[in-house]
Amino acid sequence: MFMGEYKHSIDKKGRIILPAKFRADLAEKYIEKFVITRGLDDCLSVYPLNEWKVYEKKLNELSFNNRDTRDLLRDLYSNATETILDKQGRMFIPGELRAKVGIEKEVSIIGLRNIIEIWAKEKRNEYLLRAKDKPVESIAQKLFDLGIMK
Repeated sequence: MFMGEYKHSIDKKGRIILPAKFRADLAEKYIEKFVITRGLDDCLSVYPLNEWKVYEKKLNELSFNNRDTRDLLRDLYSNATETILDKQGRMFIPGELRAKVGIEKEVSIIGLRNIIEIWAKEKRNEYLLRAKDKPVESIAQKLFDLGIMK
């Protein structure tokens, strides 16, 4: 499980070093391959390959006859790329993907359960400003109403 937020930067070759905590968790499970794609809220989503396969199985259950499904799948897959961690714990992120979410140099890396999000520093700050208007308590209440929280 990934959690926490870490500040890093992209090197000149388009690589990012994953936080040591994430690398340790991945090493325990012998995971070296990842799928990176454009995520929600203008960030990149990084899926360990085993998690991508679970997600992909669920995506395959969606009806391609639904326009929203087709739009989602096209965006998700057209922006997806496989990558690996090198021996220094770096991951290459293609320039096209970085450009689509505004990543230039400084990033926030966020652990989000079974995936990792990579945000441009400015986009993350904008998101946090917007999120400030949504108190966590009201979101928790909605989850409670749905029976997800107790």
